Amino acid sequence: MALVKYNNNSLSAVTSTAGMPAGAMTLIKEQTASSSATISFVHGTSDVVLDSTYPIYVFKWINIHQATNVAHLTFQGSTNTGSGYGVTATSTFFYASHAEADGGEQLAYWDARDLGQSTSFQPLGEDAGSDNDQNYCGELWLFSPSSTTYVKNFMSAGQSTMRSDYTTQVYTGGYFNTTSAIDAIQFKMNSGNMDAGTFKLYGIKDS
Repeated sequence: MALVKYNNNSLSAVTSTAGMPAGAMTLIKEQTASSSATISFVHGTSDVVLDSTYPIYVFKWINIHQATNVAHLTFQGSTNTGSGYGVTATSTFFYASHAEADGGEQLAYWDARDLGQSTSFQPLGEDAGSDNDQNYCGELWLFSPSSTTYVKNFMSAGQSTMRSDYTTQVYTGGYFNTTSAIDAIQFKMNSGNMDAGTFKLYGIKDS
């Protein structure tokens, strides 16, 4: 990727950055949840691309409303175009929270939500609520899923309204411990369906 250097040390003198190169972010696929048990992005299916076309893929979920109170969003990968989801993964999980009542502040690592060489679905958030105004938003970055040399790193940041009117910011990251290509990703709640919301898949070029 080319770099642009400005000679003036103060960015206040920069009037335009139109010429600054950046990775092109391309929308590949959008899916709408409607009483959905799962949302899957499978390479080669319904115009989904998840191969060497892009070195970086970004999944975004917007206003996901769950049917079941006290549930959380999860994801897993596949190496067989969605025939099965259960790639061995290792991850971390930590979160920050704060209550509407201005209390309960905490920043904590949660070892019950990480994976250690596990084929389980990776949690992407805290236990959210199902009130009409409660929802999930966030994004997941997946790097070089088509590589047959390296493990597949991922990282995620998400925001949700906790069941007891807390705001919770969750960060998780890790890797799929496989040198096989990841060619499908599936999202689901750990309990119940997704009533509504939107999932989007983007590809990012590295130059």
